Amino acid sequence: MSTETAKKPSVLFVCVHNAGRSQMAAAFLTSLGKGRIEVRSAGSQPADKINPAAVEAMAELGIDMSAEVPKVLTTEAVKESDVVITMGCGDECTYFPGKRYEDWVLEDPAGKGVESVRPIRDEIKTRIEGLIDSLIPAAK
Repeated sequence: MSTETAKKPSVLFVCVHNAGRSQMAAAFLTSLGKGRIEVRSAGSQPADKINPAAVEAMAELGIDMSAEVPKVLTTEAVKESDVVITMGCGDECTYFPGKRYEDWVLEDPAGKGVESVRPIRDEIKTRIEGLIDSLIPAAK
C-alpha cells in the first residue's frame, strides 16, 4: 500500500435506514472531498430504497444519488473507518475505542417532500465542509 493510500482518512455515516441523511452526507463528502477521503454509509435497519425526496434535493445541486442503495451497518465498516458520524441511530451504533465519533442531530427526512428536505440537505452540506476542513488541512 502506498503512503498516499495509507494516509487517506475514511468516514462512515450511519443512520437507521441509510436512505436519507447518511446517503446525502456520503454523496456530499464524495463530491466535495474530490477523492481525498474514503466514504462509506450504512444503516442499522436499512430501508428498501433511497428516499426519493433526498435524491431530488441532491439532484438540484448536481449530485446524482439515484443509483445508491441502503446498506446494512457492519462491524467491519466501523473498524475500517477513522471517523464515524451517527445520525439518530442511538445505541444501535457499534462503538470502538480509538475512533473519532460525532453525532449529528439532524431532522429525519423520511416521509417528507423535497421542500422539507432542502434545509436538511443544506445543513448536511455545511457540516461536510467543516468535516473536510478538519480532515484535510488547507494547502497554503
